[in-house]
Amino acid sequence: MRIRDRLGVSVRSQRYLARGMQLSLFGMLFVAIERGSGNLLVTTGTGLAVTFLPAVLERDLELPMDAGLTLWITAAAFLHTIGVAGLPGTGTSLYAGVPYYDHLTHALSASVVTGVGYATVRAVDEHSEGIHLPPRYMFAFLIVFVVAFGVIWELIEFSIAVGSEAAGLTSTGFTQHGLDDTLLDLVFNTLGGIAVAVWGTVYLSGLSDALRERLDARST
Repeated sequence: MRIRDRLGVSVRSQRYLARGMQLSLFGMLFVAIERGSGNLLVTTGTGLAVTFLPAVLERDLELPMDAGLTLWITAAAFLHTIGVAGLPGTGTSLYAGVPYYDHLTHALSASVVTGVGYATVRAVDEHSEGIHLPPRYMFAFLIVFVVAFGVIWELIEFSIAVGSEAAGLTSTGFTQHGLDDTLLDLVFNTLGGIAVAVWGTVYLSGLSDALRERLDARST
């Protein structure tokens, strides 16, 4: 049974939550303009664009993006953007002011990335007769995949932070807090990946089946 079923969260409630996050991000665009913050405007615009990705995938590629998957992706984009912007009147970002907020968003974002990897690899596995990944190897692959992605992301964050500092820019949203913080980010990335590796079949089988059908259609 899915977690949302255990909690009694209806499909309508999930859609309302996702739409509320979208509207909040839309409102933050005006906050960015009022502050005159180009960085916040780009961050918010990017986050808002990501929240429309499920609808685009469902419309253009006919992939089954249910309310739960939409909320999952939207929450990852929303929490990151809110983390950069901070709460109105506080003058500081949630990343800087709330302990472990950074690690929470890393875990959630990593779970989304791992979900993409899981659905894609499972679709290829079922489509191709020459590829077969037993469950334990799928689990190992997903962990290696998310750890590798996390390392690449940390390198990107470091490069952006160094480049921004050299250019005299601040509040980029990609702040490095030392090696210990980076290692903790990787740990939480791994935890997010493990969650998907364990429960991916429950939540992502419909998506992976749709991807397999598209691959089957292309090969015929």
